Amino acid sequence: MRRVIAHLNPDRFVSGTIGQPGERIFFLQVKTGENLISVIVEKSQVAILSERIDTLLNQIMSENSNSASIPKNFVVDKLDLEPLDSPITEEFRVGIMSLGWSMLKNKLIIEAHADTSETVPEIDSEATEGPDVLRIHISPQEGRNFAERGRRLVSAGRQVCPFCQEPLGQRGHICARANGYKR
Repeated sequence: MRRVIAHLNPDRFVSGTIGQPGERIFFLQVKTGENLISVIVEKSQVAILSERIDTLLNQIMSENSNSASIPKNFVVDKLDLEPLDSPITEEFRVGIMSLGWSMLKNKLIIEAHADTSETVPEIDSEATEGPDVLRIHISPQEGRNFAERGRRLVSAGRQVCPFCQEPLGQRGHICARANGYKR
């Protein structure tokens, strides 16, 4: 039986990490009242979700003469840069993510499906079969702010090698462009 964990008007929805650069674990975390849910995601999923949120909002803004009042940018004063809330208890590891738009509610729909081999139902579906899902509805402004935080989070990782552009480990790395010398 599929579990749908819905946060249709969350108090907070952010991406965040625990651990040191190079060893970070990425999370999506949503909080409504006292209900706190954290799911593990890949760094690339945070980067792609941030990019796709902005792309979708830009598309909606241009197609509908901005009748949904989509903001062009994030709002610095409303940008949530606080750490993840504690306790961080992993609900599940995310496999597939879905992104959509509710025309009736003028909200983004974000779904994070548990990593299984089961077929993922359509977005915002009430199907009883399929992987567990975390479903979040957020406003366009919250979407812009989430995307900006995600971009900052992804870019705050390890420094890159000036020669090969690969991430440097805490003790350097063996650089292919430097003929195998440690950098």
